[in-house]
Amino acid sequence: MQADDLSQAVDLGMAMKMGMRRLASGVCVLSTRDEQGIPFAMTVSSVTSVSDSPASLLVCVNKQVALEGHLSTLGSPFVVSILAHDQQGVSNLCAGFAGEDRFAEGDWQDNEQNLPYLADAQAVFFCESDQVSSYGTHHIVIGKITSVRMSSLSVDPLLYVDGGYAAIARDAHGEGQGS
Repeated sequence: MQADDLSQAVDLGMAMKMGMRRLASGVCVLSTRDEQGIPFAMTVSSVTSVSDSPASLLVCVNKQVALEGHLSTLGSPFVVSILAHDQQGVSNLCAGFAGEDRFAEGDWQDNEQNLPYLADAQAVFFCESDQVSSYGTHHIVIGKITSVRMSSLSVDPLLYVDGGYAAIARDAHGEGQGS
């Protein structure tokens, strides 16, 4: 297999983006309410677990997002919902431009803190901003998880790879086809 060094042909940032298109990631939606109580949701693909003690996850948020200041305030509550394979419409709405009704699709509900979350998501993590770092174009937000909800449905997340959506291939018995 021949590998090309793209960093010589294009700028390094573009080469990085082209290389990362080969890494499949789960698609999530981050949701919260701003200081005025207005709900906000955005699609995020840069989400990962940090630790199980304390239970925490990391999410990267572009500094140009209108709510980045809210999310970078320590203690700010937010929710990360892992999308199911059939929630491409939710992902597309939440990745769209401002002014679109990002809550027009999906089973959106509010928890006791009045935070919007997707009740029909694969899993939902309720968090509070615990640490925030700034790097390049993004804020790296570590959220301390305060509670978790999981779907009773089978594990079937929406994936994003090579600029498009994908799903886990299943055999006739519903088992994953990976190692």
